[in-house]
Parts: sequence; structure tokens; C-alpha cells
Amino acid sequence: MSWFQQFSAVYEYIRPVLDVALLAFLLYKGYEFLEKTQSLQMVKGAGFLALVYGIAFLLNLSTLQWILNIMAPALFIAIAIIFQPELRKIFMKLGQGDFFRQNTTVHIGKLDAVITAAELLSEQRRGMLVVFPRRVNLKNIIDTGTKINSEVSSSLITAIYQFDGPLHDGAMVIHNGKIAAAGCFLPLSDRQDIRKNFGTRHRASLGMAEQSDAVVLVVSEETGAISLAYDAKLYYDLSSTEVTRKLMELLDKGSIKESIMQEKTEQDISSPAENREVLIE
Repeated sequence: MSWFQQFSAVYEYIRPVLDVALLAFLLYKGYEFLEKTQSLQMVKGAGFLALVYGIAFLLNLSTLQWILNIMAPALFIAIAIIFQPELRKIFMKLGQGDFFRQNTTVHIGKLDAVITAAELLSEQRRGMLVVFPRRVNLKNIIDTGTKINSEVSSSLITAIYQFDGPLHDGAMVIHNGKIAAAGCFLPLSDRQDIRKNFGTRHRASLGMAEQSDAVVLVVSEETGAISLAYDAKLYYDLSSTEVTRKLMELLDKGSIKESIMQEKTEQDISSPAENREVLIE
């Protein structure tokens, strides 16, 4: 039993560190979930009420405590009703296994094929919607469309979106370096601060970015603008260089060789996508 006693003694030393480390990890992941589902306002409101209650308790403000105690059950119910969409998104992300990362690396040639198709469709004022999954499994989205399981090529993407075919109005999902499906249905965002002139494609791209960690490339049929949606935000009217750089960053996490990155950044990238979020009219 000596080894067990030694292990117990060592564990008593590392237990506080392990306890704090796990708590910090859970708090960090919880903050990530809240940030991506636009639920920080819910936390701020709850924090404000907790602060008011703490002040009332410390200063012995009996009347305020009595009112807050009466209102507490109703407030919890109101929060559950008002923030039901945000709570649903949080539990959806937990259920889809957002803690586990899938292989999202896209070969530079395949990424170039998508960008080339986006540029061509942008010139022709043809809409386009392409989803790049990351950690969250999008099988439920893929199942809503037509399975293709084809190699990524600009000619195929252009053919799907260039003409008013049966797959034209849906989204294309590129998974594991292949076109998994086309004509897929995406959830629409219910945000009220989005531009009124944004159509269904932009609302669908933002909705997908709100309910998953996917990166969505969208081309406007009205203006030809190329945009990216990710982390519950929409970045409107980006250059092809900006789109390529950001997709490489989000999907490859720096795994592309430095020489390729240098070739892509020789053009002007003075307006980073992070500073170009456009939602409010």
C-alpha cells in the first residue's frame, strides 16, 4: 500500500492546482460559448442584480431585500423566456461537442478554387453561400441538402450557382476537403440590428455563425459583395485577399507554409476583416 500512500500524498499537493485549473478552463469555455451566442448581456444583467442584492444584504436594506426575494422566482422565469434563443444555442453547442476539434485543414489549392468561384460569381452578380465546418458537427445541415461528395473545383461551384438550378438557392458545405452537399438549408438569424437590405443569404450565413463555429462565405446577388460570417458576426464586402487570409487563419490555424502566406499578403491587406463587421444600418 506504500505506493498508494505516496500517490495520495502527491495528490494532496496537486489537488488545489488541478481544482483551480479545471475551474479556470470551464469558466473560459463558458465565456467562449456566451460570446459566440451573443449572451453576454444576459450575464451582465444577472451580475447587476447580484450586485444590487449584495449591497442590500451588506447595508441591511430590509425593504429592498424583501422586494428582491419576492421578485427572484419571477425574474428567473422571465430570463428563461426572454433569453430562450440564447440558452437554446448554448445547449446546442454543448450537445454538438464543441470541445472536440475536427480536422478543418483545407488545402490551399482547394481554397483558391472556392475564392476563384466567388470572384467570378461576384462579377456576374450571382449569389453564393459556402459553409466550412470546424469543430461543431454539421451533419444535420448536410442532410438537408443533396449529397455530392465531390472534389472541390471552381467550375463545379460556378456551375451550381451560375444558373437557376435546383441547388442555386441553398448552401454548399465543404467538409474534409470535399464538397459534401449543396442546396442545404441554414438557420436564419433573428437579430434585429442587421441591415434591412441584407437578404436571406446574409441572414442564413449569420444564423449559421450564431448556432455553430462554422465559417460561412457569402456572395451578394444584389451587390456582388463578398463577405464572411463567423463567431456570430458578419464581415461585409471584403476583398478576395482578405477572405483568403482570414479563411487560412480560421481553417488552417497557421499550418500553411510561410511562403504561401507571403505570396498571399503581397497585395494590399490594410483593412483587416476583424474591423469590418457590418450589421447595423
